Amino acid sequence: MGKTADLTAVQKAIIDTLKQEGKTQKEISERIGCSQSAVSRHLSGKSVGRKKCGRKRCTTRRGDRTLRKIVEKDRFQTLGDLRKQWTESGVETSRATVYRRVKNGLQVPHSPGQATFEPETAAEAPDLGYREAAMDCCSVVQSARVWRKTGEREMPKCLKSSVKYPQSVMVWGAMSAAVSAASYQEILEHFMLPSAEKLYGDEDFIFQHDLAPAHSAKTTDKWFTDHGITVLNWPANSPDLNPIENLWDIVKRKLRDARPNTLDELKAAIEASWASITPQQCHRLIASMPRRIEAVISAKGFPTKY
Repeated sequence: MGKTADLTAVQKAIIDTLKQEGKTQKEISERIGCSQSAVSRHLSGKSVGRKKCGRKRCTTRRGDRTLRKIVEKDRFQTLGDLRKQWTESGVETSRATVYRRVKNGLQVPHSPGQATFEPETAAEAPDLGYREAAMDCCSVVQSARVWRKTGEREMPKCLKSSVKYPQSVMVWGAMSAAVSAASYQEILEHFMLPSAEKLYGDEDFIFQHDLAPAHSAKTTDKWFTDHGITVLNWPANSPDLNPIENLWDIVKRKLRDARPNTLDELKAAIEASWASITPQQCHRLIASMPRRIEAVISAKGFPTKY
């Protein structure tokens, strides 16, 4: 049967009415489905102001506001960092409590998005993209996590800045040697040209690559001129709108499951991951390009969901 704290306003009104009709406490409790002691406490007035049950809250509203300020100061802090700063502010509590308090006001950590900027308008012609990607045996390490609310995914304070040339191991360097302008041109000669001929035949196409030193070298520019290939103008620190970036992400996520320990295992895992990508996945990514460009233009160069 229900306790005093469970009595609703309607039940209390019924108790008062039945009491006036001369009903006993036992009859009243059976009528409304609660304990006889609950009826007795209500009629005697002892249920008014009864203390709440359960464990006392270990933090105050002021302490919770302090934690919120700590989180909003740097959205990329770990749970341990948040607890340390909260303790220094005078609130001694556990990691679990920190997580619950933050979760009440903010969502659980997410992978941060990347800032994007408005690209130059491209001509309406086929785009043959080429990119290299940094992959190493430490690819299984998780990326930074961010505390954010719903709807804050594209906010600058929830985005992680990247550098133009981070310290990393490139796939090319791990497998053979660092990519110079000369080696890049050999790759174009022996791999890109046959692919372009197979895809487009005698039709014109636009080739896209970023401004890596090997790509922007004068000898590389001359190579494209000599072969009559149009290269898409690419601004510095441009947005990663090329759909091949999504393919690299697929490969890297598969590498986390493979967990390679040696360079041979890494090479084999990369080849297996790349081979598992289906043509349908590529077609969907290519079909998304108009939406990506429209989103960047609509956001006036600010971050988008892509």
